[in-house]
Amino acid sequence: MSRRGTTAAQQFYGRWAQLYDLLAVATPGLSELRSRVADELHLSPGDTVIEMGCGTGANFPHLRERVGPAGRVVGVDFTRGMLEQARDRIDREGWENVHVVQADAATFSSREDVDAVLATFVIGMLGDPHGTVIRWLDGIRPGGHLALLDAGRSSRTYSWPVNLAFKGLVLASTPGDISAFEKPPWYVLDERIAESRRALSAGAVDVQDSEHALGVVRITGGRVAESR
Repeated sequence: MSRRGTTAAQQFYGRWAQLYDLLAVATPGLSELRSRVADELHLSPGDTVIEMGCGTGANFPHLRERVGPAGRVVGVDFTRGMLEQARDRIDREGWENVHVVQADAATFSSREDVDAVLATFVIGMLGDPHGTVIRWLDGIRPGGHLALLDAGRSSRTYSWPVNLAFKGLVLASTPGDISAFEKPPWYVLDERIAESRRALSAGAVDVQDSEHALGVVRITGGRVAESR
């Protein structure tokens, strides 16, 4: 993403952080999907997990539950408003082992051993999804896991009403002027999701794909090989 695009996204998501947080926790079925993608990380008590593009921290309860008080959860996001909501959640819950970092998830690199990386609804923001996913895999210890949760147009039969509604959601949640896109933003989103899946398949083993919510939501997870 260009610097101009990054600034637009920061302003957009910062302005709507409170509403985003409400939708992130109140949308029917979304909590179950967050739990499902957290399961794909195969976390154990004491593990360290990084969430790239953590937003307001809606996934933190699922991650904290799996790593326990001896583990460590690190949320990375580039939007100050989102992180303020995330810090409020951490303070309310009294989680001493959950932390947030303001940084670009596409370039962030941890200085500690990482057992797993999670990214939910982030791939569409990445200018180079293939390279970013490979970079995330390189930062995970051998045997660790990467899991992605994203939404795109459904390919199922008679899915046009679902896709029509999805296009409206994409338009409403796309920062900046959509005329800057060479293609409609839902095409760009689908392409980036496909690129991320190809990267995960190329750089990991035991890759699993599943579709949910009438084919709109995709969960993809894989394990870093013991020797690469």
